[in-house]
Amino acid sequence: MKSMPSFASLAQNLTETLLLERPPIAICFADALPAGVKRFEGSVPAGCRFWQEAEKGVFATEARDHELCGVGIFTHNLDASPAAQKDLGDALKVFADLSYVRAQDLPLIPVLKNRPKAVIYGPLSQVPLAPDVVLLFVNADQSLILAEASQQLEGGLPPAMGRPACAVVPQAWNNNQTALSLGCCGARAYIDTLKPGVALYSIPGNKLEPFTERVTALAEANTVLTAFHTLRRKDVEAGKRPTVQESLTAMS
Repeated sequence: MKSMPSFASLAQNLTETLLLERPPIAICFADALPAGVKRFEGSVPAGCRFWQEAEKGVFATEARDHELCGVGIFTHNLDASPAAQKDLGDALKVFADLSYVRAQDLPLIPVLKNRPKAVIYGPLSQVPLAPDVVLLFVNADQSLILAEASQQLEGGLPPAMGRPACAVVPQAWNNNQTALSLGCCGARAYIDTLKPGVALYSIPGNKLEPFTERVTALAEANTVLTAFHTLRRKDVEAGKRPTVQESLTAMS
């Protein structure tokens, strides 16, 4: 029987194959705080900020750690205090007034299908639990390869999601399919690493191994084909009309 690669090796493969600038981040849902995993200390303005903090190491959070972000509590289906419920209502009113999130838009926002008591974050290479969702910070070139892998494994293309960015996590978990998020203005304000040109790609944890294998193969193919197309462009711009076979011969 084929053994499952370690999360560390999968993280290394994704990082090296895609030339990622940020480490893959693991997100795990649990019914209780896991033994041996430290509690998050401090506060964050939104739950998506935990994705950036996770680069530093593994930690566990509870609903109260997410309380400053009513939207994040909503998408992650966490227990909401009365204060968090009021904040969510106030936020939704502002969104509606701006025609940013209308009443008819709310049912379209993914919400986690279960209600976790704890959410664990950390680098994929270090996480002690099997990840439920893995997040990658990616650019357009990297998204190209990831989308090709999604198409081959899932028989379709991943959705390109907008606000809220945190909804990309329940989208992947609920549907057991990969998803691309273009972020949202809130996440881009709260996450330093979510620069212009950077997006988020979510991978269901139970698809991580076959997805990584496909990404590796497709990245290698893209490298070869990029050289092929670059050579053909040069030849055509020089007045030549090479056949495919002539270009392949020239490459070798």
